[in-house]
Amino acid sequence: MADRHGEGGVASARRPGRTDLDDLSTTLLQRVQAHLPNATQVVGLLTLLLAGAALLVLAGLTFTGAVVALVFLGPLALLTSPIWVPFSFALLVVVVAALSFVGFAVAALAAATWAYRYFTGRHPVGADRVDRARSRLADTASHVKDYARREYDGYLGNRTKDAAPGA
Repeated sequence: MADRHGEGGVASARRPGRTDLDDLSTTLLQRVQAHLPNATQVVGLLTLLLAGAALLVLAGLTFTGAVVALVFLGPLALLTSPIWVPFSFALLVVVVAALSFVGFAVAALAAATWAYRYFTGRHPVGADRVDRARSRLADTASHVKDYARREYDGYLGNRTKDAAPGA
């Protein structure tokens, strides 16, 4: 009877004929079942494994095909390289020229659009900088002109009289 009573002397709620090992296996089974994946997770895992295997097979076939093509087509490429190298270089030059032309055309179109907006008074981005630069250039030209008049007017006037004494 001592095994049927706990420390407090109360009888446990075990069914007759069951042992501690049966209780342990039931508890362990319940814990394992709580962590088992459901059917959707199992189907998802199987799909993942199947798709991974198919992709692995396809990758292997692709690699094998590339190696076989390199082995058989390598000598052909080597024999015809005197044709392909100049052709590739000419193609590269044509592509670079075409892309450069397109780039320059886009830049010229953008510049023409900006200039049209500037001269029609719509003030595109950067118009204030252009106005400041133009006014600084005009001021500098005016200062240079005034300086030249002050410094060289008498010199140039004397030179013209010397060059043309009868004038």
